Amino acid sequence: MNLTSMPHRSGSVLCHLFALRSRKADRLHQQQRIAMTDRTAKHAASVPLVLVLQGPTASGKTALAHGLADVFPLEIISADSRQVYCGLDIGTAKPTEAERKRYRYYGIDLCTPDQSISAGQFARWAWEWIGEIAARGKVPIIVGGSGLYVRAITEGLFEESGRISPAIRSQLAERLAREGRQALYAELERLDPESAARYSDQNPRRILRALEFYYAYGIPLSLAQSTLLHQPPPMRIVRITLLPERSALYERIAQRVHRMWEAGLVEETQHLLSHGYDRSLPIFTTIGYAEALMVIQGHLDRSSAIERTIVRTRRYAKRQITWLRNSTPLGTVLPHFGDQAVNIVQPMIDQLLHSADEYSCDKR
Repeated sequence: MNLTSMPHRSGSVLCHLFALRSRKADRLHQQQRIAMTDRTAKHAASVPLVLVLQGPTASGKTALAHGLADVFPLEIISADSRQVYCGLDIGTAKPTEAERKRYRYYGIDLCTPDQSISAGQFARWAWEWIGEIAARGKVPIIVGGSGLYVRAITEGLFEESGRISPAIRSQLAERLAREGRQALYAELERLDPESAARYSDQNPRRILRALEFYYAYGIPLSLAQSTLLHQPPPMRIVRITLLPERSALYERIAQRVHRMWEAGLVEETQHLLSHGYDRSLPIFTTIGYAEALMVIQGHLDRSSAIERTIVRTRRYAKRQITWLRNSTPLGTVLPHFGDQAVNIVQPMIDQLLHSADEYSCDKR
């Protein structure tokens, strides 16, 4: 019986009963709150903590991941669509052999340069890696890299029910070569404005994929993705985004590009060609490798190729920053480079792991 349905009593009796019922309700509420907190803690303990570290190229993501892994039980998932290729080491800023021995890495050297891995396939593998890492009592840190890969891992993925007709692919590829990507992007803006907004960097492969899907199935890719999405497994995602000051970032980009060329980018590109990989493969359009190929072919001198690589990398970083600000949850934003941010991030990670340890103790 609640208070509104109680029969009328004198004021003193009613006050006494109200006090008793209030104390009883308070005790019940406290018990329920404790029980709910316990259930929440146990649920949190069963859902893996996943750190997501993003930022533009040359912002120091790898340095920050390594600095944190030196202190905390982290294992690194590289979500970079170029580091999946065997043999593309220098131009993709892949961690060195020594670093890969010191830190446990996933997502590197998964296929040969003439193969491809979709964001969906990568996400499925990443979900398995996350489960394995958490089962060993470690914490995965996703370092991206490719915004599309990170998005597929954290938000889910769409898988087509069938294959795109080769005729559609070839027709659109011919149009891309003949009309240019701006013309096809304008067409995508008309047919699938949501996908066009997501692909504001006008990446030709993504434009082609969205148009291929539209002409194959008759509906926008964005609509299919929103209605036929494969959801990721439960994860407690904590995001860290590095957004250093732009002029300083551009200077670091120039320094990194010079190091890549000094480390043997041309020789690495020549090595790929000598192993029979056709120069028409998408890998040879990648920033750095495209310029190295032009040097090998005699179309550019070395200094011009280096300068062109710097300019293209800066433009790419600018597009990455725009995409990060407009298309993803940023989480904790740090206006620093990764090597400068280690001491800032450490207390936050320590608190997260301490909370997780308390949850585990409660569960036991």
